[in-house]
Amino acid sequence: MPRRLLDMSRLNLENFRRELASVDALPQLCLLAVISGALTGIIMIAFRELIELGALVLMPDGHAEAFESLPTMVRMGLPVVAVILIGLGLGWQKKSARRLGITHVIERFSFHQGVMVRDNWLNQWWVGVVSLLGGLSAGREGPAIHLGAGASGWIGQLLKLPHNSLRVLVGCGVAAGISASFNTPIAGVIFAMEVVMMEYTLTGFMPVMLASATGAVITQLHFGSAPAFMMPELIEPRLLDIPWLLLMALAIGIMAGGFIRLTRLGDRLARVPWAVRLLMAGALTGTVACFYPQVQGIGYDSVETILTGQAGLDVLLALALGKLLLTAITLACGIPVGIVGPTLVMGAAAGALFGLGASAVLPSMVGEPNLYVMMGMAAMMGAVLQAPLAAIMALVELTHSPDIILYGMLSVLSAALTARMAWRTQGFFVMTRQGHTQHPLQQPLMQALSRVGVGAVMDRSVTVTAAVITRERARVILDARPTWLLIHRQSDQHKADREPGKAPLALLAADMARALEEKDQAGVEQKDSINLLEIPGKRLELAPIDLQATLSEAFACLDDQRVDALYVRHITAPMMHRVSGIITREAIENYYH
Repeated sequence: MPRRLLDMSRLNLENFRRELASVDALPQLCLLAVISGALTGIIMIAFRELIELGALVLMPDGHAEAFESLPTMVRMGLPVVAVILIGLGLGWQKKSARRLGITHVIERFSFHQGVMVRDNWLNQWWVGVVSLLGGLSAGREGPAIHLGAGASGWIGQLLKLPHNSLRVLVGCGVAAGISASFNTPIAGVIFAMEVVMMEYTLTGFMPVMLASATGAVITQLHFGSAPAFMMPELIEPRLLDIPWLLLMALAIGIMAGGFIRLTRLGDRLARVPWAVRLLMAGALTGTVACFYPQVQGIGYDSVETILTGQAGLDVLLALALGKLLLTAITLACGIPVGIVGPTLVMGAAAGALFGLGASAVLPSMVGEPNLYVMMGMAAMMGAVLQAPLAAIMALVELTHSPDIILYGMLSVLSAALTARMAWRTQGFFVMTRQGHTQHPLQQPLMQALSRVGVGAVMDRSVTVTAAVITRERARVILDARPTWLLIHRQSDQHKADREPGKAPLALLAADMARALEEKDQAGVEQKDSINLLEIPGKRLELAPIDLQATLSEAFACLDDQRVDALYVRHITAPMMHRVSGIITREAIENYYH
């Protein structure tokens, strides 16, 4: 009885995988999305509590961003200690394990079908905590997205789900990570679609929305519904603000493009030993922090100071330019820190400077400076990420003021366009990817094929057979009515599993039936065997592919192996005698067309 239950559960899981391979598996994806969002929310709670626990030990008042309350020498030394710890922890590992944050998530999503790496995920925990508590100019959203995407992806990897559903799960983790960080579920969805997944489809949109909402609910149950930083209760824009906002957007666009270009200095600094680069970033941060500790950490407390009008001009300049330089140089030196939080702080400071200027020139004709603060935050985020829609939605959700959408659109789009045209940038995460080839998801064919698993298109009517069989065995095979025969070339099938040797061949069962009929008509003795490698018919060279693969992976494999068809290996027993099906180049092309 227990064995029967085990077989039933295995059968149900296989059906679940098969349904997920289709492009229309919305109910199954939505169920996984809720699990993904809840898991990401729990992880975000654990990550933030871990930071607060460290702050209780390091900070006098227990606040994670109270660097101003530390003695001067302590806050100067913290960044150096932080980079030393990061160097010691990552230095002995391979370079690929140092890739963390949103950049790593996009790389795994784009080039590895969303399969996440455990070592990088584990490194993200402690590197994120050390960076923030150590006073480096860093954000927590990058770690949140990596941790959420990694945990969500592992749900699919644990269940051995098709890679097309694994990609959706990673997108769910990204959205839930942003949503849990800012309490902005809609912005989380748009960010995942605009920055990571780079597509808007119903199959991806609905699960990502569910995951984002679930992540927000979980974190709100623990931390409450307050946003990441306190917003002004009322912002009243005026039409006369538009010229000043456009001028501000132009300046922020130039700052954003310069920020992206500075991070690219890492290519030139590659010749400098990594340890030297780490110490250089830590020492530079400590030096600036000696005079302006506001540049350390995320800086959300500084945003609240700006919104209350308590920040001086020198502090605003330090946050707008100093934090920009420190964050860019830290990244260029090879320290994987988050950038979303720092970009918001830079934009808030730059916006406050323009708001003060507008109030000084036209004191009774323009809106209050806080309008410029909020517009500056959205403009900088949209320009650096080249994700204008995500920035606008974050602005609306944070302010709860739909009246500023027009002004937000003008500011964000102007800044994003300025950064793109003046500096020829395509966004931070596009510019920092390895290589300079076109992004796979910018190719319409590969984008469409990535949404479907091979299990949805392959021909399951396959029988595995030896090359030489008796005519009696041939009739038994034909009685099962297969479409394809998969021929392995070794005489012993088990030896073929252990020692693959030559690649197997695929033959249409109709060709064997025709050859068998010709032998019967010729009066050949029934005892004679039939050699499937010699009978007339077109035999296709085969290469293996996993059942979890997407059609884009299958298409690439066909080109790489220079074959016309693939045999799909079973998940639980990837041997040649457990073939799930055959997929041909023609089947993929017919599906796309």
